[in-house]
Amino acid sequence: MIDIEKLSSHYTARSLSPSNVDDVIGLCRQNTVFYEYTEARPTRENILHDMNATPPGIEPADKYYFGFYEGADLIAIMDLIDGYPEKDIAYIGFFMMDVKHQGKQIGSSIISEVISYFRTIGKTAVRLAIDKGNPQSTHFWTKNGFQVIKKADVNGWTKLVAEKSLKERR
Repeated sequence: MIDIEKLSSHYTARSLSPSNVDDVIGLCRQNTVFYEYTEARPTRENILHDMNATPPGIEPADKYYFGFYEGADLIAIMDLIDGYPEKDIAYIGFFMMDVKHQGKQIGSSIISEVISYFRTIGKTAVRLAIDKGNPQSTHFWTKNGFQVIKKADVNGWTKLVAEKSLKERR
């Protein structure tokens, strides 16, 4: 069980629901580079689907779709799966920053705090997929310590599966 309120000491993490769809669409539509490299589109239907979608074998209780807020302003969105693809791994299905906050190390700060929290609850790794060819996403995730471990084909689009180990090095 992940306590999203403990994922950041600088921002308020709150679950997002269908009532927040317009805010999510607004934030996503600003990020035009992301949508050049993926089949996903920031539509009401897609976002409502994503809010509840889980990988095979994952219970809805292990799915977290939430936002990071600064006051009333939604500055980032994260889709997180606890225990996927293995119980001791957390999977970031989606992370996107409001463009006004990009390039200021805020996204890296959020990811750093999320990673620190995962260590405290015994996670051994964090995994995610990067759309192949997306220079912005590739730079962000590699800068934050994620390494590509394999490629995967998803609906005809190549994804780079990346992981950050949380095990202490000896």
